[in-house]
Amino acid sequence: MSLRILATSSTAILNNLKNSKIKHYFSTVLWTLTSIAIFVGLWEFAWWQGWANPILLPPPHIFLSNLSDQFRFFDPGGTRAGALSSGGSFLSVLGVMGWSSLRVSAGLALGFILSLIIGLGIRYFNVFGRLILPLVTMLAPISPVAWIPVAVFIFGIGNVPAIFLVFVAVFFFMTVATLSQIVNVPKNYIQIAQIIGCSKRQIYRHVILPTILPELFVTLRMNLFAAWMVVLIAEAVGVGSGLGQVTMMARNTFNASLVFFTMTLIGLTGFLFDQTLRYIQKKVLWWVGPSTVGAL
Repeated sequence: MSLRILATSSTAILNNLKNSKIKHYFSTVLWTLTSIAIFVGLWEFAWWQGWANPILLPPPHIFLSNLSDQFRFFDPGGTRAGALSSGGSFLSVLGVMGWSSLRVSAGLALGFILSLIIGLGIRYFNVFGRLILPLVTMLAPISPVAWIPVAVFIFGIGNVPAIFLVFVAVFFFMTVATLSQIVNVPKNYIQIAQIIGCSKRQIYRHVILPTILPELFVTLRMNLFAAWMVVLIAEAVGVGSGLGQVTMMARNTFNASLVFFTMTLIGLTGFLFDQTLRYIQKKVLWWVGPSTVGAL
């Protein structure tokens, strides 16, 4: 009898959790759509009142009205920007978005992993830290935009310079953040690990990393938007393809509709990137409570 009651109670708790998750999901979607609808509504109202010039600031119903004409500026292979004689397609747009996303993903991953390794090395290996920390501190203030000529000189035109610039935008900041988080690791955590006989490797893996990763993921998400800004500049200057190149081409040809259409794609891609990173954050940091992980 008691086992049956326990099973019934467990089932009820699980159902309540599922219902609360579903409610939270739909509530989030509703608020997101409401936010977008208000912004679009104000833009359309400004056009309707004549406050916004439809040539310079075309509202959504104008720059989204002729998608086939916008699509022809996206190469079907997703590797070149320019007007196509035969016209593009929705798959062409996805291809260009995919190339830009790939560059951001590669740069973020490299910057995050290497900054974690270098930060730990600086903190726990004295000679290495004395040699590397002054260099990191000196290079960190240099804007990624200033690195564009260097990236082109070294890597030429293509995907590599864009990935390198995203890496630069993330690496130095994340290295400094890693050092800051290591300093904030409670000393009693390390002392307890030493008392129970943990080796240095075990302390790094099971004490230090789980302590610093939650805040580092939040910092990485903050740097995500900077990474997108950098990759768009890199694509416009040193890659020759991608969303940044399409935006630059639209600006040079005074095609306002294409500018705002591409900006819409950039905003949508960045939003999906952030949601994906939040999902990865929750799955990787399984030991962190939902209130902490989901706060940002």
